[in-house]
Amino acid sequence: MTQEIGELDSLVRKRIRALRVAQGWSLEELATRANLSQSSLSRIENGQRRLALDQLVILARALDTTLDQLVETAADDVVTSPVIDGARGLMRWPVKGDPGMSVVRQRMTEPPPDNPSRMRAHPGREWLVVLSGTAVLMLGHRRLRIETNQAAEFPTMMPHAIGAEGGPCEILGIFDRDARRGHQRDSGGDRDAQAT
Repeated sequence: MTQEIGELDSLVRKRIRALRVAQGWSLEELATRANLSQSSLSRIENGQRRLALDQLVILARALDTTLDQLVETAADDVVTSPVIDGARGLMRWPVKGDPGMSVVRQRMTEPPPDNPSRMRAHPGREWLVVLSGTAVLMLGHRRLRIETNQAAEFPTMMPHAIGAEGGPCEILGIFDRDARRGHQRDSGGDRDAQAT
C-alpha cells in the first residue's frame, strides 16, 4: 500500500510538471496562476514538499484539468485491445474523455439500417469524425455521406444510425452524458457508448 501511494505521488508530480511544460509556462507563471510561491511549486514538482489536497485542487484548476485526471492511476491510461462486436461489424477502442463525455473509436463494416424503426433516438448530442473510409449517417429520413477527415454533429433526439459505405470505415464518436446514457440503455447496459 505504501509503495502504491509513493508511485501515485511520483506520478502526480510528473503530471504537474508535464502539464506546465506542455503549456509553455515557467515555474513562475504556474505559481502565479495557482497563487503559490515559485519555490513551493518547485518543491512540489521535485518531491521536496508534501502534496496537500487543497494545493492539488488549485493546481488542477490552474492547469485546466480536474483533480480526478491529475490523480488517476497509470493503469487506467492504457487501452490494450479493441472490443469486437462481430454480429454488428463493429470494433471499438474506448478512449477516456472528460467526466460526462465519452469518446469511442470504432471500425465499422456494415451499412446503416435504412429502416427508421431500427434507428435510435434519445436525449443528448453526438459528434463524429471519420478517420478513414466513408461513413453514412442516417438522420431521420436524410442520408448523409461523411468522408475521411469530415465531421458531423447532431442532436440525438432525431432517429439516427451510422454505418460504413463501400468498405470499412473508422470513426471517432464523441457522446455527451445524455447521449452516452441513451446508448447504454439501448444496448442493455453496455458500458461503452456505441455510435450505431
